[in-house]
Amino acid sequence: MFDVFCVMHLPFSLFLSLKYLKPKRTLLSIASVMSVIGVMLGVAVMVIVISVMTGFDDMWRDKILSFNAHLVVRQFGAIDDPENIVGRVERLEGVTGAAPLIQGLVFVQREGQVYTPIARGVLPEQETKVSRIPENIVDGTYYLEDDEIIIGRDLAFQMGVSVGDEVLVYSPQSFASADEFHLPEELTVSGIFELGMWDFDMGYVLTSLETARELYNMEDGVHAVQVMTSDPYHAETTARLISSELGSEYIVQTWMELNHQLFAALRVEKNLMLFILIFIVLVAAFGIASTLINTTYQKTREIGLLKAIGFSSGSIMRVFFWQGCIEGVAGTAAGIGLGRLALHYRNDLLQFLSNRLNLDLLPKELYHLSEIPATTTGTDILLISIVALMICMLAGLLPAMRAAHLDPVRALRYE
Repeated sequence: MFDVFCVMHLPFSLFLSLKYLKPKRTLLSIASVMSVIGVMLGVAVMVIVISVMTGFDDMWRDKILSFNAHLVVRQFGAIDDPENIVGRVERLEGVTGAAPLIQGLVFVQREGQVYTPIARGVLPEQETKVSRIPENIVDGTYYLEDDEIIIGRDLAFQMGVSVGDEVLVYSPQSFASADEFHLPEELTVSGIFELGMWDFDMGYVLTSLETARELYNMEDGVHAVQVMTSDPYHAETTARLISSELGSEYIVQTWMELNHQLFAALRVEKNLMLFILIFIVLVAAFGIASTLINTTYQKTREIGLLKAIGFSSGSIMRVFFWQGCIEGVAGTAAGIGLGRLALHYRNDLLQFLSNRLNLDLLPKELYHLSEIPATTTGTDILLISIVALMICMLAGLLPAMRAAHLDPVRALRYE
């Protein structure tokens, strides 16, 4: 009764392909199940790896935006009137805050050891508008006077300093003149910040604007103005507004332009990883192809009989093409589900393996991560699904073409 119902409501080629997936003696063909499992594992690996890489991409973006403003306004040379620029910029639509900035390389000396971070001279009360550093002080306080300095956690560890210690800070301008010697600034560590990104925690220190001017022999003015926007992913629109307001003598750069090399590298790495993982699905697709080829040999007499009673080559071809599609859809759907499940328990699995193997698989002091980041987007799932289904359909095409070109006379004589 069920078979009659299926024949009445399904195309014959689809009905026959479903029959071939269910042999007489078993619920499902073991070969078909193994083919579906192969596709499932390949798709699951793709979902897991691409989601983790997308998570790392989002994490780097978040850490960069926690340290850097969304836009930087510069002029050829120093900006002589930063208060005017800040006021004009803050009145524009989409701008949530602006603050002046002096930035450059310095030499920091502590007990005979010299380190070369980048110093940022800021106005403490305005810096809170454009940076999350005040929210990420892990020791001491966010306090900057003329003789105070705030440093990153990794740099503090390397130097062996803590809150209250004094360091000597030189600027490259100290060595610019052979007949004039500039004494270093003796600054006291008032706070230590941690953003969780080694480049920032190791490579930057913060001082007051006045201290930075003394280091760089600037009587007034600043190097740039930092600007925070309401939406960092539409910073280009605000950048155009600022350029129109200030004129062509000012250069406005977005955070994406300033970090384009990092994001380009992440994008290339993600694309290469997707390309490499496609071969896992290709291997699984060979399982589908071998299963269908075996089925065509087993059903040679039936194929010959169908062609003898008038079924076209296209109808016969669709029988095996449908079978490949069904296995591909089942494997892809199961793979997406398995991948999402593994991502949900990824950190539990990481903790289990760390405990069982007695190893720290993700050292926090090295990666600044307590768990594996992962972000699963609909675009990534759609792309993986399309790639996997196309490969599976192509895998079913060769056996389907072989079945379609069988000679009915020879097929009926097949033993």
